[in-house]
Amino acid sequence: MEHFGMYIDGERCEAAGGAWFDTDNPYTAAPWAKVAKGDAGDADRAVQAAYRAFTSGEWPKMKAADRGKLLHRLGDLVLENFEELAQAETRDNGKVISETRNQMRTMADWYHYYGGLADKIQGDTVPVDEDSFLNYTRFEPLGVCVAVTPWNSPLRLLSWKLAPALAAGNTMVIKPSSNTSTSSLVFMRLVEEAGFPAGVVNVVTGGGGEVGMTLVEHPLTAKIAFTGSTEAGTQVYEAGARHLKRVTLELGGKSPNILFADADLEKAIPGVVAGIFASTGQTCIAGSRLLVQDSIHEEVLNKIVAVASSRKMGDPTHEDTQLGPVATASQFDTIMEYVDVAKADGAELMCGGGQGSGPECGDGRFVEATIFDGVDNKMRIAQEEVFGPVLSVICFKDDEEAITIANDIDFGLAAGIWTENLSRAHKVARGVQSGTVWVNTYRQQSPMMPFGGYKKSGLGRESGSAMIREYLQQKSVWVGLD
Repeated sequence: MEHFGMYIDGERCEAAGGAWFDTDNPYTAAPWAKVAKGDAGDADRAVQAAYRAFTSGEWPKMKAADRGKLLHRLGDLVLENFEELAQAETRDNGKVISETRNQMRTMADWYHYYGGLADKIQGDTVPVDEDSFLNYTRFEPLGVCVAVTPWNSPLRLLSWKLAPALAAGNTMVIKPSSNTSTSSLVFMRLVEEAGFPAGVVNVVTGGGGEVGMTLVEHPLTAKIAFTGSTEAGTQVYEAGARHLKRVTLELGGKSPNILFADADLEKAIPGVVAGIFASTGQTCIAGSRLLVQDSIHEEVLNKIVAVASSRKMGDPTHEDTQLGPVATASQFDTIMEYVDVAKADGAELMCGGGQGSGPECGDGRFVEATIFDGVDNKMRIAQEEVFGPVLSVICFKDDEEAITIANDIDFGLAAGIWTENLSRAHKVARGVQSGTVWVNTYRQQSPMMPFGGYKKSGLGRESGSAMIREYLQQKSVWVGLD
């Protein structure tokens, strides 16, 4: 069995207490590796290393352009090693290999993009009323930043945090999910090879309650970037507020995918299916509520059920597998509980709803592609994040009702609109309370576009040129000329 130690101050190391925990393969449901189980002391050790790297040595003296070159090199290494990274992530969280390969390839874009921004951080010269002063502003890094990443897309979501933080001149401590820690540790080989000085990037593994909160509350950490559940994010936000930390939160979603009668169904149906069943539905942007105009309800439902029923389950390392296993045992139980709740509330099960079985599923935790019709938006299945391959179909009459239903939710992370009417597309996009709106597409992302949520879906934004300001602080300088 493989052993994965932490990465602190440029070195692989065991936990100070010598403890380890198992990580299992969702397809086999069996442990395949042991990961160092850090504690509060290990978290402190990583923060101290990051603080030393921020305040002394090579990193704080490095030119911005040189930081950019390191990030570009890291992006190149990601492209050169995307297969290794993809296999590591698939083995750890069960996501199908075709998706993890694509994620690893496109992940390089974030390191290239922010590498290009590193030497373009600039302040302003301010013409104050007094002629006897020269006034200007400058932007400076915050210090030690903490990235807390989830189990569904560990490396991709890490890139959204790490790339801008390093471009701005900060150092970082990474706390990956204890369910999927190994891919982040594999990735550190590339960070090292790219040439980042020791201590600039560190990884501490272990439980979120002890390790994660130690990092959040540590007096030497300046910024927390968290992706995960709304409940856990609330705890991070409260702890950060007590210590006056900067906090960015990317949390849950219950995204509406709105299908109008004038939509091109040849494009819309695959988009709807991918929106909910990609990543086995284990994504915050899953289009888990299909709002379909009542005049095409029956046609759309039949088409989607046919496609969903044919989704191929099996070994996630096989190229033709379309639906992989659920990442964790607890999440599998949660999904199945929601299926039972939906049935009890009166939703009509159209397909799926059970555990995947057969030789192709092995011992994995599979949930069939599941569709419920006759869903009222007040039902729990429509209001709460399932985080699994479960679609709720809700009918609407007109534009206004579609917007009302879409917004009648505590979340506001993403939304999809399918229509050939340009005026309607802009009107509905304006009316939907969501941080991202896709029109006639779904799940598209770019480092150039900001991403984040409204309402309980989070605070702040990731990606985009403005995002780098989340990792900077502004200083005003007055120079007397007399």
